[in-house]
Amino acid sequence: MESQLTTHNRRVETEILARQGLRLPAITLKCLRTAGIYCQPTVSIEHQHLAKKYVLRGVESGGAVAEVGAYASFVDEQGNALPWLQRVDSIGINGVHSIVVAPVLIRVQMLRIERTYDLLITRHELAKSRDSQRPRLESGVLFYGRRGGLEMELWGKDVTFRGTVCPVFYTRAGERLVLPNAFQDAATRITSAVCCLGCRHCHLLGPRLTAPERTENPHALDVTEDRSASVDAVAGGAA
Repeated sequence: MESQLTTHNRRVETEILARQGLRLPAITLKCLRTAGIYCQPTVSIEHQHLAKKYVLRGVESGGAVAEVGAYASFVDEQGNALPWLQRVDSIGINGVHSIVVAPVLIRVQMLRIERTYDLLITRHELAKSRDSQRPRLESGVLFYGRRGGLEMELWGKDVTFRGTVCPVFYTRAGERLVLPNAFQDAATRITSAVCCLGCRHCHLLGPRLTAPERTENPHALDVTEDRSASVDAVAGGAA
């Protein structure tokens, strides 16, 4: 009975983690607020009235100071860069950078405390609901690494290595956790993001590339079109 209860509790914790993102203790949240870092990992369901369909909406946000960094953004199912819907500029730093909408989102979220990192990668998609026409959000954990280490000051003397390295994560038994190959690049990019002091730009999302001969309804946003490989090059330059 106790074993079944433990299994149930772990399953509930995993579901909450997948839906809401990293569960940060109060002292960490207070530290981020004091540092002026705003990181919004929320994924929401939105309805496109003109296109008559539902999409998922996410926000790329976060940044860093020397002692701590937090960041959340999104890639596609293959780990490639997604184009933003809208770039967001603000007077403040380490806040909201851009907005993305898509039928499926892979959220990449990282927290850094000095040289210690937590990384969470989750998949989010729309699923049919039995009770209403509005779909429900289905989320799952693809990778969860806690207290990973990277003995480099990417925000200081080792800044030249930013964009080329990411932390190493281990299980409780000391075995190395293997990050899925498709998300190696995304992990490297978000490692740069949580070390970007006073961040004002996007690290994972990039600008949308629109074909000049496009003729469909200009008021309806198409979020299912193929993504050009050149988006990766743009996002790579931002990182």
